[in-house]
Amino acid sequence: MRVNRAYVEGPLSVGMRLALPESAAAHLVRVLRFGVGDTCVLFNGEGRDYDARIVSADKRGAEVEIVAARDVTNESPLRIVLVQGIARGEKMDWILQKATELGVAAFVPVSSDRSEVKLDADRAGKRLAHWRSVVISACEQSWRARVPEVATPQSLTAALSALPGDSLRLMLDPDARDSIHSLQAPGDNPLVIAIGPEGGWSPRDRASLADAGFIGLRLGPRILRTETAGIAAIAALQSRFGDLSQAVPA
Repeated sequence: MRVNRAYVEGPLSVGMRLALPESAAAHLVRVLRFGVGDTCVLFNGEGRDYDARIVSADKRGAEVEIVAARDVTNESPLRIVLVQGIARGEKMDWILQKATELGVAAFVPVSSDRSEVKLDADRAGKRLAHWRSVVISACEQSWRARVPEVATPQSLTAALSALPGDSLRLMLDPDARDSIHSLQAPGDNPLVIAIGPEGGWSPRDRASLADAGFIGLRLGPRILRTETAGIAAIAALQSRFGDLSQAVPA
């Protein structure tokens, strides 16, 4: 039987009673017809799952009691940071969702010379809130108990200046000499992947990335769209160095 899982912001502990967030209560009570005594799982992004039992439910909401807690250990050994050129609408949502499922640790949305999406302060705040909700939903579905950080949208220049100094930095380039199999394992160092927007990186963007220590990575001979490139690179890196390479116990 499928167990329903919901994100709750704030501290959680065994024995606590709390009202479910409105969206979670509506889904469980109104859509799935859950009632008193039914169970669900809560998480707050700190690395644990909390088993909860519904103790009251009506059209206005639901209250639960936390009855058990357990650590979740399905995070990738790779700390992948995706520097993503902001894509339009559902493309950006798709990138965030699938990269979260694949284990990305953090997202840095950036604008660059050829970006087709321009965000003022008000729109940037609204998009950031929406993107974070997409990432949380992907964590609910994929059973991740740690929520990847989504940084405030910023310029490529600002993002490059704030990257961790000990990271391995990669940008996709079909003409590059390095492939996945020629890379050295990053160990405990963060692994940063830079993916351009729909219009790609401009020559000035590429120069800035190279000056910041990014090296070209060839996945194959074809040009990939922005919504494909990062996902393909993450999957390949997870297969080579991360938990997609781990054999399933017999």
